[in-house]
Amino acid sequence: MVVPGESFCRTQLPRVSRTFALNIPLLPEPLDLAVTVAYLLCRIADTLEDEAPGALQGGLLEELAGLVALGPGWEARGQSFSQRARLALRSGAPVAEAELVAGTSTVLETLASLPAWVHPHVARCVRTMTDGMNHIQQAHGGGAGVRGLPDLPALSLYCYYVAGVVGEMLTGLFIASSAWVVPREARLVPRAVAFGRALQLTNILKDVREDLDRGCCWLPRDRMAAHGLEPATLVLPGHRARAVALMEELVAVARGELDVALEYSLALPTEEPGLRLFCLYPLFFAVLTLNALEGNPAVFDPVPVKMGREAVRALMVLTQERVASDAALRALYADCSRVPRAPEART
Repeated sequence: MVVPGESFCRTQLPRVSRTFALNIPLLPEPLDLAVTVAYLLCRIADTLEDEAPGALQGGLLEELAGLVALGPGWEARGQSFSQRARLALRSGAPVAEAELVAGTSTVLETLASLPAWVHPHVARCVRTMTDGMNHIQQAHGGGAGVRGLPDLPALSLYCYYVAGVVGEMLTGLFIASSAWVVPREARLVPRAVAFGRALQLTNILKDVREDLDRGCCWLPRDRMAAHGLEPATLVLPGHRARAVALMEELVAVARGELDVALEYSLALPTEEPGLRLFCLYPLFFAVLTLNALEGNPAVFDPVPVKMGREAVRALMVLTQERVASDAALRALYADCSRVPRAPEART
Protein backbone atom coordinates (compact mmCIF):
# COMPACT_ATOMS: atom_id res chain seq x y z
CA MET A 1 0.00 0.00 0.00
CA VAL A 2 1.30 3.43 -0.95
CA VAL A 3 1.41 5.73 2.09
CA PRO A 4 0.50 9.43 1.89
CA GLY A 5 3.26 11.44 0.27
CA GLU A 6 5.29 8.39 -0.73
CA SER A 7 5.11 9.19 -4.44
CA PHE A 8 6.35 12.75 -3.82
CA CYS A 9 9.25 11.54 -1.68
CA ARG A 10 10.36 8.85 -4.10
CA THR A 11 10.12 11.29 -7.03
CA GLN A 12 12.07 14.04 -5.27
CA LEU A 13 14.93 11.80 -4.12
CA PRO A 14 16.74 11.44 -7.49
CA ARG A 15 16.19 15.13 -8.17
CA VAL A 16 18.23 16.15 -5.13
CA SER A 17 20.69 13.24 -4.83
CA ARG A 18 21.90 10.94 -7.58
CA THR A 19 24.01 8.90 -5.16
CA PHE A 20 21.23 8.13 -2.69
CA ALA A 21 18.84 7.46 -5.55
CA LEU A 22 21.17 4.60 -6.47
CA ASN A 23 21.56 2.98 -3.08
CA ILE A 24 18.34 3.63 -1.09
CA PRO A 25 16.27 1.32 -3.36
CA LEU A 26 18.57 -1.51 -2.27
CA LEU A 27 17.14 -1.35 1.25
CA PRO A 28 14.21 -3.61 2.23
CA GLU A 29 10.76 -2.13 2.87
CA PRO A 30 9.83 -0.08 4.84
CA LEU A 31 13.43 0.86 5.63
CA ASP A 32 13.89 2.23 2.12
CA LEU A 33 11.09 4.73 2.57
CA ALA A 34 12.20 5.59 6.11
CA VAL A 35 15.71 6.45 4.89
CA THR A 36 14.29 8.35 1.90
CA VAL A 37 12.18 10.52 4.20
CA ALA A 38 15.05 11.00 6.64
CA TYR A 39 17.40 12.03 3.84
CA LEU A 40 14.87 14.51 2.44
CA LEU A 41 14.35 16.12 5.85
CA CYS A 42 18.11 16.49 6.27
CA ARG A 43 18.29 17.95 2.77
CA ILE A 44 15.58 20.47 3.66
CA ALA A 45 17.67 21.57 6.65
CA ASP A 46 20.77 21.81 4.46
CA THR A 47 18.91 23.84 1.83
CA LEU A 48 17.64 26.28 4.45
CA GLU A 49 21.17 26.71 5.79
CA ASP A 50 22.60 27.34 2.31
CA GLU A 51 19.79 29.11 0.47
CA ALA A 52 17.67 30.95 3.05
CA PRO A 53 19.38 34.08 4.37
CA GLY A 54 18.38 34.50 7.98
CA ALA A 55 17.01 30.95 8.35
CA LEU A 56 19.01 30.52 11.53
CA GLN A 57 18.18 33.89 13.02
CA GLY A 58 14.55 33.56 11.96
CA GLY A 59 14.18 30.21 13.69
CA LEU A 60 13.30 28.12 10.62
CA LEU A 61 15.79 25.38 11.44
CA GLU A 62 14.62 25.26 15.05
CA GLU A 63 11.03 25.05 13.83
CA LEU A 64 11.85 22.24 11.41
CA ALA A 65 13.38 20.17 14.21
CA GLY A 66 10.25 20.69 16.29
CA LEU A 67 8.00 19.59 13.45
CA VAL A 68 9.96 16.38 12.86
CA ALA A 69 9.21 15.39 16.44
CA LEU A 70 5.54 15.15 15.31
CA GLY A 71 4.17 16.84 18.40
CA PRO A 72 0.58 18.12 18.81
CA GLY A 73 -0.60 20.26 15.91
CA TRP A 74 2.29 19.38 13.61
CA GLU A 75 0.00 19.04 10.57
CA ALA A 76 -1.22 22.66 10.59
CA ARG A 77 2.17 24.00 11.60
CA GLY A 78 3.79 21.95 8.83
CA GLN A 79 1.64 23.59 6.17
CA SER A 80 2.50 27.05 7.44
CA PHE A 81 6.19 26.20 7.68
CA SER A 82 6.31 24.91 4.09
CA GLN A 83 4.96 28.19 2.74
CA ARG A 84 7.20 30.42 4.86
CA ALA A 85 10.32 28.34 4.25
CA ARG A 86 9.80 28.41 0.49
CA LEU A 87 9.41 32.20 0.53
CA ALA A 88 12.59 32.51 2.60
CA LEU A 89 14.75 30.94 -0.11
CA ARG A 90 16.82 33.25 -2.27
CA SER A 91 15.69 33.57 -5.89
CA GLY A 92 18.63 31.58 -7.22
CA ALA A 93 17.99 28.49 -5.10
CA PRO A 94 18.06 25.26 -7.16
CA VAL A 95 14.59 24.40 -8.44
CA ALA A 96 14.53 20.83 -7.08
CA GLU A 97 15.60 21.96 -3.61
CA ALA A 98 13.01 24.76 -3.63
CA GLU A 99 10.26 22.30 -4.56
CA LEU A 100 11.40 19.97 -1.78
CA VAL A 101 11.25 22.76 0.80
CA ALA A 102 7.78 23.70 -0.44
CA GLY A 103 6.77 20.05 0.06
CA THR A 104 8.04 19.80 3.64
CA SER A 105 4.55 19.12 4.96
CA THR A 106 4.18 16.20 2.54
CA VAL A 107 7.49 14.72 3.71
CA LEU A 108 6.31 15.08 7.32
CA GLU A 109 3.04 13.32 6.47
CA THR A 110 5.04 10.44 5.04
CA LEU A 111 7.21 10.29 8.16
CA ALA A 112 4.09 10.14 10.34
CA SER A 113 2.76 7.19 8.31
CA LEU A 114 5.89 5.09 8.92
CA PRO A 115 6.23 2.61 11.81
CA ALA A 116 6.75 4.11 15.25
CA TRP A 117 10.29 2.69 15.51
CA VAL A 118 11.38 5.07 12.74
CA HIS A 119 10.32 8.33 14.40
CA PRO A 120 12.75 8.79 17.33
CA HIS A 121 15.84 8.09 15.21
CA VAL A 122 14.83 10.62 12.54
CA ALA A 123 13.75 13.22 15.10
CA ARG A 124 17.05 12.98 17.01
CA CYS A 125 19.05 13.25 13.79
CA VAL A 126 17.28 16.37 12.54
CA ARG A 127 17.40 18.00 15.99
CA THR A 128 21.13 17.38 16.36
CA MET A 129 21.81 18.53 12.81
CA THR A 130 19.88 21.79 13.09
CA ASP A 131 21.32 22.57 16.53
CA GLY A 132 24.78 21.92 15.11
CA MET A 133 24.19 24.21 12.14
CA ASN A 134 23.15 26.92 14.57
CA HIS A 135 26.28 26.35 16.66
CA ILE A 136 28.66 26.43 13.70
CA GLN A 137 27.16 29.59 12.23
CA GLN A 138 27.12 31.43 15.55
CA ALA A 139 30.64 30.37 16.45
CA HIS A 140 32.32 30.77 13.06
CA GLY A 141 30.06 32.34 10.47
CA GLY A 142 28.27 35.35 11.80
CA GLY A 143 26.08 36.72 9.04
CA ALA A 144 28.46 36.42 6.13
CA GLY A 145 28.98 32.68 5.76
CA VAL A 146 31.72 30.50 7.19
CA ARG A 147 35.16 31.56 5.98
CA GLY A 148 37.15 28.61 7.18
CA LEU A 149 36.88 26.60 10.38
CA PRO A 150 39.60 27.07 13.03
CA ASP A 151 41.22 23.63 12.87
CA LEU A 152 40.73 19.96 12.10
CA PRO A 153 38.76 19.23 15.30
CA ALA A 154 36.31 21.99 14.32
CA LEU A 155 36.03 20.50 10.82
CA SER A 156 35.42 17.07 12.34
CA LEU A 157 32.71 18.52 14.58
CA TYR A 158 31.02 20.17 11.60
CA CYS A 159 31.13 16.88 9.70
CA TYR A 160 29.53 15.21 12.71
CA TYR A 161 26.66 17.71 12.83
CA VAL A 162 25.80 17.37 9.14
CA ALA A 163 26.70 13.74 8.44
CA GLY A 164 28.12 11.83 11.42
CA VAL A 165 24.74 12.10 13.10
CA VAL A 166 23.23 10.54 9.96
CA GLY A 167 25.51 7.55 10.50
CA GLU A 168 24.12 7.26 14.02
CA MET A 169 20.56 7.48 12.73
CA LEU A 170 21.13 4.84 10.06
CA THR A 171 22.62 2.50 12.65
CA GLY A 172 19.57 2.92 14.87
CA LEU A 173 17.24 2.24 11.96
CA PHE A 174 19.24 -0.80 10.85
CA ILE A 175 19.14 -2.30 14.36
CA ALA A 176 15.44 -1.57 14.78
CA SER A 177 14.51 -3.08 11.41
CA SER A 178 16.59 -6.27 11.27
CA ALA A 179 17.14 -9.06 13.79
CA TRP A 180 20.31 -9.93 11.87
CA VAL A 181 21.83 -6.54 12.73
CA VAL A 182 21.10 -6.58 16.46
CA PRO A 183 24.09 -8.79 17.40
CA ARG A 184 26.37 -6.43 15.44
CA GLU A 185 25.46 -3.35 17.48
CA ALA A 186 28.70 -3.31 19.48
CA ARG A 187 30.73 -3.24 16.26
CA LEU A 188 28.55 -0.76 14.41
CA VAL A 189 27.89 1.97 16.97
CA PRO A 190 31.53 3.03 17.57
CA ARG A 191 32.11 3.34 13.82
CA ALA A 192 28.83 4.96 12.80
CA VAL A 193 29.99 8.57 13.14
CA ALA A 194 33.13 7.98 11.06
CA PHE A 195 31.01 6.51 8.28
CA GLY A 196 29.06 9.75 7.96
CA ARG A 197 32.05 12.03 8.52
CA ALA A 198 34.07 10.29 5.81
CA LEU A 199 31.46 10.94 3.14
CA GLN A 200 30.94 14.55 4.24
CA LEU A 201 34.65 15.37 4.29
CA THR A 202 35.01 13.92 0.80
CA ASN A 203 32.17 16.14 -0.41
CA ILE A 204 33.75 19.21 1.21
CA LEU A 205 37.04 18.56 -0.58
CA LYS A 206 35.30 17.87 -3.88
CA ASP A 207 33.18 21.04 -3.65
CA VAL A 208 35.84 23.41 -2.35
CA ARG A 209 35.74 25.69 -5.40
CA GLU A 210 31.93 25.71 -5.59
CA ASP A 211 31.72 26.64 -1.90
CA LEU A 212 34.27 29.42 -2.31
CA ASP A 213 32.33 30.84 -5.25
CA ARG A 214 29.25 31.21 -3.06
CA GLY A 215 31.17 32.76 -0.18
CA CYS A 216 31.86 29.78 2.08
CA CYS A 217 34.89 27.73 3.06
CA TRP A 218 34.83 24.71 5.35
CA LEU A 219 38.58 24.00 5.33
CA PRO A 220 40.62 24.43 8.55
CA ARG A 221 42.29 27.82 8.76
CA ASP A 222 45.29 26.52 10.70
CA ARG A 223 46.12 24.02 7.96
CA MET A 224 45.63 26.66 5.28
CA ALA A 225 47.95 28.99 7.17
CA ALA A 226 50.56 26.23 7.45
CA HIS A 227 50.68 26.25 3.64
CA GLY A 228 50.68 30.04 3.41
CA LEU A 229 47.03 30.18 2.34
CA GLU A 230 43.70 31.64 3.37
CA PRO A 231 40.26 31.30 1.76
CA ALA A 232 40.81 34.39 -0.41
CA THR A 233 44.04 32.98 -1.91
CA LEU A 234 43.16 29.29 -2.32
CA VAL A 235 42.22 29.53 -5.98
CA LEU A 236 44.91 31.98 -7.12
CA PRO A 237 47.02 30.37 -9.89
CA GLY A 238 50.23 31.51 -8.23
CA HIS A 239 49.37 29.52 -5.11
CA ARG A 240 48.31 26.33 -6.89
CA ALA A 241 51.21 24.17 -5.65
CA ARG A 242 50.46 25.17 -2.04
CA ALA A 243 46.77 24.49 -2.50
CA VAL A 244 47.48 21.04 -3.95
CA ALA A 245 49.73 20.23 -0.97
CA LEU A 246 46.93 21.29 1.40
CA MET A 247 44.46 19.10 -0.49
CA GLU A 248 46.79 16.10 -0.27
CA GLU A 249 47.01 16.55 3.52
CA LEU A 250 43.21 16.69 3.89
CA VAL A 251 42.68 13.78 1.49
CA ALA A 252 44.84 11.70 3.82
CA VAL A 253 42.53 12.62 6.70
CA ALA A 254 39.50 11.60 4.62
CA ARG A 255 41.12 8.28 3.71
CA GLY A 256 41.61 7.54 7.40
CA GLU A 257 37.89 8.10 8.00
CA LEU A 258 37.05 5.88 5.02
CA ASP A 259 39.14 3.07 6.52
CA VAL A 260 36.82 3.13 9.55
CA ALA A 261 33.77 3.42 7.26
CA LEU A 262 34.84 0.20 5.54
CA GLU A 263 34.91 -1.59 8.91
CA TYR A 264 31.45 -0.20 9.63
CA SER A 265 30.12 -1.58 6.34
CA LEU A 266 31.70 -4.98 6.90
CA ALA A 267 30.18 -5.14 10.38
CA LEU A 268 26.77 -5.36 8.73
CA PRO A 269 25.65 -9.00 8.36
CA THR A 270 25.99 -10.81 5.06
CA GLU A 271 22.36 -11.88 5.53
CA GLU A 272 21.46 -8.24 4.73
CA PRO A 273 23.17 -7.61 1.38
CA GLY A 274 20.97 -4.58 0.69
CA LEU A 275 22.23 -2.83 3.83
CA ARG A 276 25.81 -3.66 2.90
CA LEU A 277 25.49 -2.33 -0.64
CA PHE A 278 23.71 0.77 0.65
CA CYS A 279 26.86 1.63 2.61
CA LEU A 280 29.48 0.24 0.23
CA TYR A 281 28.38 2.16 -2.87
CA PRO A 282 28.96 5.66 -1.47
CA LEU A 283 32.09 4.44 0.33
CA PHE A 284 33.69 3.23 -2.89
CA PHE A 285 32.47 6.32 -4.77
CA ALA A 286 34.26 8.40 -2.13
CA VAL A 287 37.46 6.43 -2.72
CA LEU A 288 37.27 7.17 -6.45
CA THR A 289 36.57 10.83 -5.72
CA LEU A 290 39.62 11.13 -3.46
CA ASN A 291 41.73 9.45 -6.15
CA ALA A 292 40.58 12.15 -8.56
CA LEU A 293 41.30 14.97 -6.10
CA GLU A 294 44.69 13.93 -4.77
CA GLY A 295 47.52 15.83 -6.43
CA ASN A 296 45.10 17.36 -8.90
CA PRO A 297 45.22 21.18 -9.33
CA ALA A 298 41.95 21.08 -11.29
CA VAL A 299 39.98 20.77 -8.05
CA PHE A 300 40.48 24.53 -7.61
CA ASP A 301 39.19 25.34 -11.12
CA PRO A 302 35.57 26.38 -11.82
CA VAL A 303 34.73 23.13 -13.65
CA PRO A 304 34.11 20.36 -11.07
CA VAL A 305 36.27 17.24 -11.04
CA LYS A 306 33.93 14.26 -11.47
CA MET A 307 34.11 10.48 -11.56
CA GLY A 308 33.61 8.87 -14.95
CA ARG A 309 30.27 7.09 -15.39
CA GLU A 310 31.93 3.93 -16.68
CA ALA A 311 34.16 3.76 -13.60
CA VAL A 312 31.11 4.16 -11.36
CA ARG A 313 29.17 1.42 -13.15
CA ALA A 314 32.14 -0.95 -13.12
CA LEU A 315 32.69 -0.40 -9.41
CA MET A 316 29.03 -1.06 -8.64
CA VAL A 317 29.22 -4.41 -10.45
CA LEU A 318 32.43 -5.38 -8.66
CA THR A 319 30.89 -4.46 -5.30
CA GLN A 320 27.75 -6.49 -6.01
CA GLU A 321 29.82 -9.53 -6.95
CA ARG A 322 31.80 -9.34 -3.69
CA VAL A 323 29.11 -8.20 -1.25
CA ALA A 324 29.07 -11.46 0.74
CA SER A 325 32.87 -11.74 1.14
CA ASP A 326 34.71 -9.51 3.60
CA ALA A 327 38.07 -10.62 2.21
CA ALA A 328 37.07 -9.80 -1.38
CA LEU A 329 35.69 -6.41 -0.36
CA ARG A 330 38.86 -5.57 1.57
CA ALA A 331 40.91 -6.48 -1.48
CA LEU A 332 38.71 -4.35 -3.73
CA TYR A 333 39.00 -1.42 -1.32
CA ALA A 334 42.79 -1.73 -1.26
CA ASP A 335 42.95 -1.90 -5.03
CA CYS A 336 40.66 1.09 -5.48
CA SER A 337 42.60 3.14 -2.95
CA ARG A 338 45.79 2.63 -4.95
CA VAL A 339 44.25 3.48 -8.33
CA PRO A 340 45.96 6.52 -9.91
CA ARG A 341 43.82 9.37 -11.15
CA ALA A 342 42.26 8.89 -14.56
CA PRO A 343 43.76 11.05 -17.33
CA GLU A 344 40.63 13.18 -17.62
CA ALA A 345 40.99 14.21 -13.99
CA ARG A 346 44.47 15.63 -14.55
CA THR A 347 43.28 18.58 -16.61
